[in-house]
Amino acid sequence: MTPAPEAPPAATLPGGAAARLANGVMLLRGWRRLALSFLAGSVGALAMPPFGLLPALAVSLVVAVWLVDGAAGSRSTVAARLRPCALVGWAWGFGYLFAGLWWLGSAFLVEADEFLWALPLGVVGLPLALGLFYAAGFAVAGLLWVRGPARIAGLAFGLAGAEWVRGHVFTGFPWNTLGMALGQNLWLMQSASLVGLYGLTLLAVLVCAAPATLATGSHPRSRLGPTAAAAIVLAAMALHGAERVGPDPDPTIAGVRLRLVQPNLPQDAKFRPENRQDIVDRYVELSRRPPEAGEAAPTHILWPESAFPFLIQRDPAAMAQVGAGLEPGQHLITGAARAEEPLPGERLRYFNAIMAIEPGGRIVDSYDKVHLVPFGEYLPAPLDAALRAVGLRQFVAVPGGFSAGTLAGQRILNVPGLPPVAATICYEAIFPGAILPAGATAADRPPGLILNVTNDAWFGDTPGPRQHLAQARLRAVEEGLPLVRDANTGISAVIDAHGRVVAQLPIEQEAVLDADLPVRILGGTLYGRAGDWPFAAMLAACLAGALRARRLA
Repeated sequence: MTPAPEAPPAATLPGGAAARLANGVMLLRGWRRLALSFLAGSVGALAMPPFGLLPALAVSLVVAVWLVDGAAGSRSTVAARLRPCALVGWAWGFGYLFAGLWWLGSAFLVEADEFLWALPLGVVGLPLALGLFYAAGFAVAGLLWVRGPARIAGLAFGLAGAEWVRGHVFTGFPWNTLGMALGQNLWLMQSASLVGLYGLTLLAVLVCAAPATLATGSHPRSRLGPTAAAAIVLAAMALHGAERVGPDPDPTIAGVRLRLVQPNLPQDAKFRPENRQDIVDRYVELSRRPPEAGEAAPTHILWPESAFPFLIQRDPAAMAQVGAGLEPGQHLITGAARAEEPLPGERLRYFNAIMAIEPGGRIVDSYDKVHLVPFGEYLPAPLDAALRAVGLRQFVAVPGGFSAGTLAGQRILNVPGLPPVAATICYEAIFPGAILPAGATAADRPPGLILNVTNDAWFGDTPGPRQHLAQARLRAVEEGLPLVRDANTGISAVIDAHGRVVAQLPIEQEAVLDADLPVRILGGTLYGRAGDWPFAAMLAACLAGALRARRLA
């Protein structure tokens, strides 16, 4: 097979400043190429919440295309093409994640005496490591690279595939996946009901990288065609979204009134046992505040993740106080650590749980978190003994760390007076396709809402809690289910099945939020039924287009 020709030099590119700029980027070598790649990736992070600047991702990916033009060039061997493209991708991914995840450093400052030394590992080390996924994506794109519009399809295949892998291997970390650039606008996000987050990711790369051809195409069709196609795709997504959302709010479920309690407890005080009584008193007082004049009393009260600095199930006095704070017919849904009696010779096992409690203090149902946070809630098994030997523990001070729930995928929580609840704790809500119970069929009683209890106090008033909310919000659109999200310091919100924010509380404010529960979308969504298969078909189409262009080159 004849190797793909090198991107044309400046003399053969169409005239103008854009062409000269593109050619200058292509000709960069060594550290200058990597520095620009890092900078381009950093600019792309501005497309993520809370900024949501879609043009920033376009600038970022256009520069990335020109960098790969120079890196792939006319190199004839696989090894010669892989290395420079992988380095460009690694630097781009490092910049993108470093600029988008710097706020993780806040968690290391909560108990600075113990964790400050590890701050560089979280702020710099994690983006460096995750940059390897982008290195792989760019390397794959480099293998498919060919002059002309088809190279955009090759980049979309490589990057979207890499993002899918990042969301699944080593327990997965799909935070700030590129598709979130399209997953914040109410109309554009509706396409997630068809193709999910990873489908949005592929579309985001295709749309945002397309303008690269304006400065590098050899004739008008190849210069203008991709950008025109990208504009048509965006317009079609917006039209579909506008039609799907419609002008009217979603109806609500009769007889259900939610109260979300946002206590705004500082993280450095939340887990201190000496604060236990004050914390319980605070929750009960907020829960019993009278509703606004003319509003119905709450039927269901929600408290956030890990509400108590102790095991409430083993504290009859606290459980009695909580139960006595509920009116007849009310139910409490709260995050709480749970302990399970060990088998002979085993240690006590702890779970990060959600409990449904009725008046009188009886637990009527519970859910144990399945998808734990590595290093936050447990130390990965291969490193556990070694890390503990040098005095390191997970952020949450539970002896031995939390254990994962044993019923993977069985997320349904049954609470009297509510439809079945698809329960998620903290960052479980960022995983597309993992909301509904595994193996669910049409004959099963479908859930009526997604519940997400979380504690984002670790990260303060930074982009972190806003990114978390945006990603959880997209799950509502993907699954056609309303989202009820209760967070310790915010952002607590009720979101309908189309992604509209019905009500929310500001970050770092002690308050309660009373709201009705919107209905689910009857029949669900294509993504809810088919999962990532539509995305796989899109991925295959990009691969086929790139391979065809290489055969014709």
